[in-house]
Amino acid sequence: MRRPDQQTTTRPTPDAAPGPTPDTPPAETTRPGPGALPSGDLTTEAALAPYLRGQAAEFLRSLRLHHEHSAPADSGGQDAAAATRALRRSARRISGCLHTFRAALDPLWADQLRAELAWLSGILAREHAYADRLTRLVEALHQLSGPALPAARGVRAAGDGATSDAQGRAALGVGAARAGALLERRLTLARTRSHSAALQALGSSRFHAVADAVALLASDVPLAPGPAARAAEALLEPAEHAEQRLLTAVAALPPADTEPYNEAQDAAWHQTRLLLRLHRYAHEVVLGATDPALTGAGHALDLHRDAVEAAGAAAAAARTPRIAPATAYALGVLHADQRHEVEAARAVFRETWPYTVALSAS
Repeated sequence: MRRPDQQTTTRPTPDAAPGPTPDTPPAETTRPGPGALPSGDLTTEAALAPYLRGQAAEFLRSLRLHHEHSAPADSGGQDAAAATRALRRSARRISGCLHTFRAALDPLWADQLRAELAWLSGILAREHAYADRLTRLVEALHQLSGPALPAARGVRAAGDGATSDAQGRAALGVGAARAGALLERRLTLARTRSHSAALQALGSSRFHAVADAVALLASDVPLAPGPAARAAEALLEPAEHAEQRLLTAVAALPPADTEPYNEAQDAAWHQTRLLLRLHRYAHEVVLGATDPALTGAGHALDLHRDAVEAAGAAAAAARTPRIAPATAYALGVLHADQRHEVEAARAVFRETWPYTVALSAS
């Protein structure tokens, strides 16, 4: 895979044309958003500091809403979940910017706050991840145990007939209900424990220290000393480095004809997802808006992660001691189904990756 001639992180220039030129194909360039800054104003004080203060204010606002909707007298579970997602969204953006633009900030402060925000985001994510995983697996079981198996999800030898197909559907139907019950017990227990851990974390002194640090960030951003750390290059160079890491990771992804059951390759896709997130956040700081060209690719990588984790949950449930053969069979079919979903998500990523010329050359 070759890197495209155009960069995904466009350096804002005062005399740049607002639209693409004939030498710049729309699929291989990113135009500044409406909040893009001219190069003369692209400094840490003018771009990075306001961005971090805004995300810190959003963090505190989401925290207040979470406290309001988590009260015993409040029955708005969906509002509490929405507040938690907003809290995690702000925490991820602050943490990502502290990672990418560490050189422009007080490094000791940035490292410490980034680690604490990663801890908080991970704690808050687990409960909802288990709930979404259970919903995904139960729905997949219902689809697989229907009147007929989807052709794309079952591979049969050329000599198999209708008898073996009917036997397979019958065995899957018997084991699907038990497999669903087993998954519900396991994932509901994990979700309950994660909920308790989240409540304990939100009431801990560690969390209050994080909230205090973010509250200070909302009014004061500890920048690195010296004028060089406040210049435009202090933002452009880290943003371009984040872009290069993303493009290198995409170039190193396994080709399209790779065996989907090779779970050792999942790590490369997970790493690409994290690097894409860091690039998106850097794009927001430098150009003032999210890069719309990468929305589809980011969504595909999110689906890839969900399918990988769902397949892992099905495989872990299948290793439960002393389960019935029909239950193990249903879980095996479910695992295979989710691995096919992994392959489908990878295909969607390749289709939506905006640099199609470079990707097709891999």
